Amino acid sequence: MKKSNAFSVLREWDENGRFVFTKQDLSKLFFKDSPKAFTEGINRLVHENLLVRACRGIYVNPHAHSFDGYVIERVAIALRRGDYNYVSLESMLSEYGVISQIPIDRLTVMTTGRKGTFNTHYGVIEFTHTKQSVSEILSFLQRIEERPLPVATREIAWRDLKRVGRNIQMVNRAELYDF
Repeated sequence: MKKSNAFSVLREWDENGRFVFTKQDLSKLFFKDSPKAFTEGINRLVHENLLVRACRGIYVNPHAHSFDGYVIERVAIALRRGDYNYVSLESMLSEYGVISQIPIDRLTVMTTGRKGTFNTHYGVIEFTHTKQSVSEILSFLQRIEERPLPVATREIAWRDLKRVGRNIQMVNRAELYDF
């Protein structure tokens, strides 16, 4: 993989608003390379800071014009592609101003996929599994323009927090119902 070719491909995808890639995505973009050349090429791009390894198997183009403040959500989508995910629990309750502790470096996500915690270059992503059906989930979520993941309403984030057995002591209940 030539650096100039890689730069050109990444720029083209940036123009389409894409700057987060799985290793499998990149293998499709650089399909002419042998597996060994591909791996060495990716390592070289990371070493030369054309790509950032967000976590195992996920890469970010840090120079993309489309790079935005939601990079951690885009990494979460890449980690659980094919599953339905939404921001909830402490992350949303913090955004609504109803919890006393603000999780600055952590994104809490409900998912139809596997639970798990990932330390990324952009913060910690914590996935919590939900058994709800996608149709059930879709009935109560909000979509915010430009934001890649849908978000839970304050009531749903509160319900999710109780449902999964998290610490509810940090929630200011007066703020929870005062809107």
